[in-house]
Amino acid sequence: MTQEYPPELSKERLLSLVTQIKDWQVNHGSLLKLIRTDNEHTVLSQPVGVSCFPAKFPRARFQQALDIQKIYNKLYCAVAEDNEYIYSAIQDILPIEPLAAALWGIYDTAKKDGSVQDISVGIFRSDYMLHVDSANSTNSLHSMSNTTLKQVEFNSFSCAGATHANKVVDMHRYLTRSGVYNEEIPFDIETLPVNKNVESLVSCLALAHDTYGPPRSTLAKETAVLFLVQPLNFNIADERPIEYGLWNRESPVPAYRLEFGSDVLQYTRLTESRELLFQPPWLKSTNPVEISVVYLRAGYETYEYDQVGWNARLQLEKSTAIKCPSLLGHMTTFKKVQQALTKPGALERFLTDSEAAIIRETFVPIYPVDKSEEGLHARDLAGNPETAKDYILKPSLEGGGHNIFGEDIPGFLASIPESQWPSYILMEKIQSPIASGLLMSPAGIDGGEIISELGILGTCLWQRAKGGRCEMLHNSVGGWTFKTKHTEVDEMSVVKGYGCFDTPYLVDT
Repeated sequence: MTQEYPPELSKERLLSLVTQIKDWQVNHGSLLKLIRTDNEHTVLSQPVGVSCFPAKFPRARFQQALDIQKIYNKLYCAVAEDNEYIYSAIQDILPIEPLAAALWGIYDTAKKDGSVQDISVGIFRSDYMLHVDSANSTNSLHSMSNTTLKQVEFNSFSCAGATHANKVVDMHRYLTRSGVYNEEIPFDIETLPVNKNVESLVSCLALAHDTYGPPRSTLAKETAVLFLVQPLNFNIADERPIEYGLWNRESPVPAYRLEFGSDVLQYTRLTESRELLFQPPWLKSTNPVEISVVYLRAGYETYEYDQVGWNARLQLEKSTAIKCPSLLGHMTTFKKVQQALTKPGALERFLTDSEAAIIRETFVPIYPVDKSEEGLHARDLAGNPETAKDYILKPSLEGGGHNIFGEDIPGFLASIPESQWPSYILMEKIQSPIASGLLMSPAGIDGGEIISELGILGTCLWQRAKGGRCEMLHNSVGGWTFKTKHTEVDEMSVVKGYGCFDTPYLVDT
């Protein structure tokens, strides 16, 4: 008889487990900052949403996702150096999507002055769900047997969650080692994989910093990594450990934070040879710092590109600093690029035939919503409630909360001008196997049916070679994130309150 998982807990055991989790989160900064402006001497926070028990995930599919990440890194590095391909993928949305128009406009302006930095950094995350083929009657949505790995999306800009994911697996491994779970589930610690996201991301940024080398400007005596962040940032517990990790290396890498927008124009400037000099406002009497690497954790929202934000991003792009990401690298995260890569023959532009075949196995059907033959087919699917229920409508925007699901799609499309439809893509829903879980978030503790999403982090450094080719200088798997949500919830973003950070409990199916 199969043991119930997760086990049903008595009130006393549940209280004990919850107390252990909360104490661990408080002591390890597994938190979201609550932004308040009424009391500057008080810092309030709340625990990030987590699973009380790790969710089951097939070991073979987990390993598959790890094994193919280097190919995905290679693919998106190559795409990020192919401005013609990116333009062909997004040209139809430039007149109707303000964010795309802003980024392409900045890139086009910077290109006229020529590039002075041909090296780029990539911190990527490829998100997957397990898929059960409904056409195969032997498969059940409540079974993980015979599932395949399907890509949800590829993220190349401000990939969040790495630190939170690192902390939650450490928590689940602690609860296992300390015997908290043993009364109900005798976990083997080896079924909960180790995660080293923070270490990997820090190493990648440090490598880029070292690759830049010593200051090029005679005005600067040191170089540093510059984090570009949003004001009133509630997710600092995910960002700050990467900054601290740079400072805490045996050979420390200086790292500073600056809010995206007006602060960039106020506290940085370009020399005649376009080194990016940063004058920390708290060190005005000293020499400026030359920026080796710009790591963007802001600049992904349309509202950030007013004239000030536009000029700030242009200044960064024109500089000799290595960008994480460059403007072209940023634009590879658009859903229109993801959709374009699913077209027959598209992958072979960047990969070998065997590599392309491996990547293509992770794709689900994605359609444009324009007036092409494919687009007209997509409009028929999206406009009919019976067929729309099997699809998701996605814009080229970052983060959760923007997608339109299933039967809501026809009404949504009817509510906006038809001229805006091409800015969306229509993606077939991934039919994920359903499991049982116990999730804890600021909204409370709730058990029930769950589905999970695995994100694999990639870290890479590449150089633009002659002819626009991409020469990989570093290509590695950075780690992973794992998120779980209740089946009735559509979106997955944890920091926006939809899902919970989790750890894969690796099982052999």
